[in-house]
Amino acid sequence: MKFNYVIYYFLAINLLGVIVNCLDKYKAKHNKWRIKEATLWIIGLLGGAPCSYATMKIIRHKTKHKSFMIGMPILIVLNIIVLILISKICL
Repeated sequence: MKFNYVIYYFLAINLLGVIVNCLDKYKAKHNKWRIKEATLWIIGLLGGAPCSYATMKIIRHKTKHKSFMIGMPILIVLNIIVLILISKICL
């Protein structure tokens, strides 16, 4: 497995995190069907926590939910640990 593919994956999952959070914020403002919180958590768990959390802070989305404001930083640390472990395996 090439490490470049891992980097591309993390970039893609983080971009997805940004898009989904922005979409959910838009839907919240316009009283439309919302994206499930479980979806936001799954994206964070799969590696999208850094940009998901940054997006939440920037657009002020889910910032009153303690679970997101505490849980996403924990997932960021886990994402970084996984990235480091994969890099050691690949390089």
